[in-house]
Amino acid sequence: MRFTKLALAISLLVPLAACGPARADTIVVGSKNFTEQLVLGEIIAQQIEAHTRLHVERRFYLWGTYICQQAILAGRIDVYPEYTGTALTAILKLKPEGDPGAVLERVRNEYAKKFHLVVGKPFGFNNGFALVVRGSDARRLHLRTISDAVPYAPKWRAGFGYEFMERPDGYPSLKRVYGLRFASIRLMDLGLLYRALLGHEVDLVVGNATDGLLAARDMVVLEDDKHDFPPYQAVPILRSRILERHPQLVPVLDALAGKITEEDMRRLNYAVEGEHRNVKEVVHEFLLAKQLIRPLQQRK
Repeated sequence: MRFTKLALAISLLVPLAACGPARADTIVVGSKNFTEQLVLGEIIAQQIEAHTRLHVERRFYLWGTYICQQAILAGRIDVYPEYTGTALTAILKLKPEGDPGAVLERVRNEYAKKFHLVVGKPFGFNNGFALVVRGSDARRLHLRTISDAVPYAPKWRAGFGYEFMERPDGYPSLKRVYGLRFASIRLMDLGLLYRALLGHEVDLVVGNATDGLLAARDMVVLEDDKHDFPPYQAVPILRSRILERHPQLVPVLDALAGKITEEDMRRLNYAVEGEHRNVKEVVHEFLLAKQLIRPLQQRK
């Protein structure tokens, strides 16, 4: 299993490694392989394009956390969106903490010291793991919290993303804190989780708090009543060398700080995933509405 994952990671990085010489006036924006990351990556890309003369190259859908981390360390991407709780536990292998400010500061210091990476200002929303059940089941069984679901879980089929199963802040922690056990666990791509839940292929899935379909379908997020999950503030991660070469990126990306709410993110995710709209158009409309960019005809 580990060999297979390593082989997959290497195969995904090979195209990145063959990208050629230095790109002095090009910023490469990366993302992981799910809708929200695509949206955030596009927000970063359009923000840079609107406020600098730099060329932006998009390398989205780079599988998961570890692939993005290796890509940015290797200099194959310059910036990508990450979550502080993920950085703390999955990359730094540190114990989860509950205070958002403390987690951000810890990640910022450790990333600078260990990786020479800069952790930018939070975009404004927290996207933690979310245990989700069908609304009909929640009403029938009177489920409101994760603790409420514990007695029923041994008869349930669970659906997890690949990372959640092994990450220290994922299923191992959930099992330890809540004692959750399931009849079976099915690992699947994040984009298939809710389809499987609504299709009664599984009885509980672990998604993300800002998933667009949560607001559009009859599903219920179970409250993390024991506060197991750490905060997951969305932030840009940048190579320090790219900021030394292009310091104008600092105020450009800082302008995004605090501008994206959880409601905004759910709406953006649903527009792309649920309504199947073009991500570039969705992001452009959002940045215009937030007055972060100007209409094309008004730019110099």
